[in-house]
Amino acid sequence: MNDMLAKTMLTPTSTAEILVDALPYIQLFAGKAVVVKLGGAAIDPESDRALAQDVLLLRSVGVRCVVVHGGGPQVDAMLRRVGKQPEFKDGLRVTDGETLEIVRMVLVGKINRDLVATINKSAGDEPVAVGVSGEDAGLLRVDQRDPALGFVGDVTEVRAELLLRLLDDGMVPVVSTIGADESGQPFNVNADEAAKAIAVAMGAEKIVYLTAAPGLLADPKDETSLIPRLTSAELRRRIEDDSVGGGMIPKLTACADAVDNGVPFAHIIDGRVPHALLIELLTKHGIGTMIKREANW
Repeated sequence: MNDMLAKTMLTPTSTAEILVDALPYIQLFAGKAVVVKLGGAAIDPESDRALAQDVLLLRSVGVRCVVVHGGGPQVDAMLRRVGKQPEFKDGLRVTDGETLEIVRMVLVGKINRDLVATINKSAGDEPVAVGVSGEDAGLLRVDQRDPALGFVGDVTEVRAELLLRLLDDGMVPVVSTIGADESGQPFNVNADEAAKAIAVAMGAEKIVYLTAAPGLLADPKDETSLIPRLTSAELRRRIEDDSVGGGMIPKLTACADAVDNGVPFAHIIDGRVPHALLIELLTKHGIGTMIKREANW
């Protein structure tokens, strides 16, 4: 109701002012690559439609978006449907052969296809989204992390030129995070780490994690305790002193690693908020938590 009221009260002049306010950010990011990581907990049809609109609008003003997605909750649900209990060790999914096949089916065959279809439906007569698995053309080359985890891989190489070529052709790559080793054996890859590796390899301007949380909270139980900005060093200290929830640690570590390896900005924002990506990139208010290497805000 409030959204409807706000729309009815928006005058042509105020609409123009909003667009003018966005202009400096459009000029700043035009031609730059932005990696958007969509967490499985933030995936639902309504949020996906809003993200599709955001990505297409950004593309229309020259921002080059790559979408990387996870799908942990969806994989868990499918495992339980086939009578298999999800198993984790140190926050990582134990992935035997059967689990790997289910992970590939859910990530590549279901979530990726749905996201591509949603973006292309929003694009109308000019479909632009293309689904890519990390297995395709050796996009994500991996090594096995730990035999005790089964088919879980760490990214050792990203063929960024494949994604850059798609972007040059006006496409929006949507990447599912299954990698392969030198023999072609597929491996499950943590999506937070994969997105970070892709952003670093591409020389992206930003990496944005869309989550089911407002951002980094000083008190994980209090959503009003948002920390709007901090350096990678400050972030690592928070991780080390256990002041953040365990589920956020992979994302936070990936953010710190990304900015320490050349990505100027990392963000953790609430993917449940409609058009959160546009709010973060094209307004002065921003949303969520921003991480930089140095505190030159």
